[in-house]
Amino acid sequence: MTSHDLTFAGVLTAAEIVSRELSATPLQSHPLLDQALGRPVLVKHENVLPTGAFKVRGGVHLSARLTDAERAHGVVTCSTGNHAQSVAYGARLAGVPATIVMPAGAPVAKRDAVRALGAEVVLAGGSLGEAAEHARARARESGASFICPTDPRIVLGHATAYLELFTQAPDLDTLFVPVGSGTGAAGACLVRDALAPQCRIVGVQSSAAPAGWRSWRSGTIETAPATTRAAGLATTTGYPRTQAILRERLDDFVLVDDDAIDAAARLLATCAHTLAEGAGAASLAGAVATGVQGAVAVVCTGANASADEIARLAGSVAAA
Repeated sequence: MTSHDLTFAGVLTAAEIVSRELSATPLQSHPLLDQALGRPVLVKHENVLPTGAFKVRGGVHLSARLTDAERAHGVVTCSTGNHAQSVAYGARLAGVPATIVMPAGAPVAKRDAVRALGAEVVLAGGSLGEAAEHARARARESGASFICPTDPRIVLGHATAYLELFTQAPDLDTLFVPVGSGTGAAGACLVRDALAPQCRIVGVQSSAAPAGWRSWRSGTIETAPATTRAAGLATTTGYPRTQAILRERLDDFVLVDDDAIDAAARLLATCAHTLAEGAGAASLAGAVATGVQGAVAVVCTGANASADEIARLAGSVAAA
């Protein structure tokens, strides 16, 4: 499967596969959240999926699309956490060995979750970029296949979240999507163009990890340090496959700081009874920052908050 297979037809096929394993997630309004924002907003709750994040969709689709070589020799990938769990989940479904290379600072809870799914965890490097280099080298040495976080099979699996969303709410005016590697936002654009062309899609990234935003603005792949507290957004480079889609189809791209992301996580906890990790709260932070009106939706992409995130959340709620 190549980048040329990133089509709406490919999303429909992926949805048939993903729906055999995963139930559709709810798109809900929360009156207290609407009150806090001063306008209505719908929340797509991807946090209720088995690994606590939307990325499991990619792993499920990948598991059904593995090549003979991948099944025979296993897979290797790199991740700060949720992609790791996704690939581990898919590998377990397929009965294939998986090795996940994670940066040394990856949250302990996410490391433990990957191991619980049966994958081997290797800690290497201080950033996702360094972990990726190690993962590619390990794949070459072992004969396993390296699974890029933007593998087309992953992107199409992630896009099924937005097939559900636009089926649930076809008349949206604006959708905010968090951006790390950009697979979710790229998938959202693929579906939007087919089902809801009137809807604007806005990417949201941490200002402390702006590589994707810089790449989108410049039209070239750029790198940048990732010092964000939101592990799911801590990418150090733009990704060519997803950037090719985002440059053509993403309507806007905004940066929010980590404090704004924490504040959005607090809103989700107190007004929507939802625990969100940083990346899972970023789209709401973008909606708050821009003040967009109309029919608006955000995506809670993950609930795998680290101990530090939970401690900050508990402290801020107590102070309030």
